[in-house]
Amino acid sequence: MQIGHWLERVRAERPLVHNITNLVVTNIAANTLLALGASPVMAHAHEEVADMASIARAIALNLGTLDPYVVTSMDLASEAANRRGVPIVLDPVGAGATPYRTGAAMRLLDTRRVQVLRGNQGEIGVLTGAGGEVAGVDAKGAGAGLVDAMRRFARDRGLIVAATGEEDLVTDGEVVYELANGHPWEASITGSGCSLTAVIGAFVGVSDGTKGGLLEATVAAITCFNVAAEMAAEGAGGPGSFQVRLLDALHTLTARDVDARARIRRG
Repeated sequence: MQIGHWLERVRAERPLVHNITNLVVTNIAANTLLALGASPVMAHAHEEVADMASIARAIALNLGTLDPYVVTSMDLASEAANRRGVPIVLDPVGAGATPYRTGAAMRLLDTRRVQVLRGNQGEIGVLTGAGGEVAGVDAKGAGAGLVDAMRRFARDRGLIVAATGEEDLVTDGEVVYELANGHPWEASITGSGCSLTAVIGAFVGVSDGTKGGLLEATVAAITCFNVAAEMAAEGAGGPGSFQVRLLDALHTLTARDVDARARIRRG
């Protein structure tokens, strides 16, 4: 699969991505989108989230620092997005760690049209019924039937499911892609997964909205981010310098880099 052209499309169209994300990574996610070539907005006030979602190309909802105010913000924004046909990317951070988080994620999935569900393998295992173990916001493991559960969940709900880990899995309910790019230091810095969710928002924001387009856009977003991580790690001395160099790598990343280094298997 040649996917570098998706990066060029994001840079050409500079999609506005409306992020309702967690307090820990707001700045990191915004800078990630800017480095990539997209346009971030980080609005959560009840008085404007619906208006902002209506003019965005995509919205990225992240449950990282959850409270009732944020839950309402996500309800208002996602309702407006569904009304206007704006794609939603949901990151169910910590689903499985507490009933509150699991319930908030499932409520959005049950009441809104979500286009992409992206979480770590533990979170996705919990939500899709495969089983998973989550400690805080970190995955500790997923059930052995994760791929089948993801495929079934994606097919039944008409969305794309992505489970990230040592090897990333993406499915539309029929096709499953296994993505092998990335670097272990991504797990050693704050906000790598949350920033990836924002990046997926940028890519689906320039898709045609079809199932095939959303699937390829999600595969392209994850691969571009992970190729940039590999490049950043080559000159870094540890997680601190890696985090800074990741922004630089996203900024200088080319379609040729992505196509040359992508490791994608169709399962």
